[in-house]
Amino acid sequence: MKNLVDKLEQTGFLSREEWSALIRGRTPETAEYLFERAREVRHKFYEHDIYMRGLIEFTNYCKNDCFYCGIRRSNKEAHRYRLSKKEILDCCEKGHELGFRTFVLQGGEDGHYTDEIMADIVQSIRSRFPDCAITLSLGERSRESYQLLFDAGAERYLLRHETYDSGHYSMLHPESLSAAHRQQCLWDLKDIGYQVGTGFMVGSPFQTPENLADDMLFLKELNPQMVGIGPFIPHHETPFAENPAGTLELTLFMLGLIRLMLPKVLLPATTALGTIDPRGREKGILAGANVVMPNLSPTEVRKDYLLYDNKICTGDEAAECRMCMENRMNRIGYEVVVSRGDSLNGGNVNV
Repeated sequence: MKNLVDKLEQTGFLSREEWSALIRGRTPETAEYLFERAREVRHKFYEHDIYMRGLIEFTNYCKNDCFYCGIRRSNKEAHRYRLSKKEILDCCEKGHELGFRTFVLQGGEDGHYTDEIMADIVQSIRSRFPDCAITLSLGERSRESYQLLFDAGAERYLLRHETYDSGHYSMLHPESLSAAHRQQCLWDLKDIGYQVGTGFMVGSPFQTPENLADDMLFLKELNPQMVGIGPFIPHHETPFAENPAGTLELTLFMLGLIRLMLPKVLLPATTALGTIDPRGREKGILAGANVVMPNLSPTEVRKDYLLYDNKICTGDEAAECRMCMENRMNRIGYEVVVSRGDSLNGGNVNV
């Protein structure tokens, strides 16, 4: 398997059959070799810097009913909330004081936040914090909506494709959603000029090594600026409540593979990694990741934005999250930097 790791590092490309074989046939020895190569590539482009994003989870209302998601429409047990424009700006103010230079506004697909409302929020953040990057993660919207928000000052957009294969996608989502439409949204975002982030769940129900191979081929084709992956973690109020979670081992392996395939991409060590392992985020960094996303949301709503069970950091103040993350990174030889942290992968940089 090491020969496939070497080929990936040298060419950035594997066939579907090679991807499937590498993922299916991975061993602890292959993983260690992969992580060594991934760290070397990551240090070449990003040195030992860790970019920090301030996450603001501003609504947990969602019109969709995805089978794996804790804030799905059918979850009647969810305690719903929305943050006002003032509350969002207060989060940004606190984050700016703590050194954050990227704000990520994430929420369910909530019709309350119309194009006009969201554009006003984005414009206000852009006006008040001109040295900061604005990232949106609002799900599927029309191309016109994406363009309006881009014109208002948003520069980055995160939209996980979740799984490339349409058959697998239909096993995880209601009939109203399709893999093709989600992928078209990503192409629209890229065409408009956003720095684009996508990604997938690792270990989601019914997933095969061939599904992951298709995900990797799609990432190679899209060539995004950021890739966010994390293990599937079940939520007790979803149809997949009894399904096993994805593993740390496979998630780390996929992180290393993505780093070799897209050497300059931004690659977060996600909260989900930290949820399934106390040192999950540190292990993610050591597998090739270079981004962390502490939470800036008000502590009183954090416990309500539960996409999966046992999510960590729901009770910490923003300053605690910031210092905790800095200490964790320092202990493994990395440094959190105060920076917008633009991607070096491809165009759409410093828009």
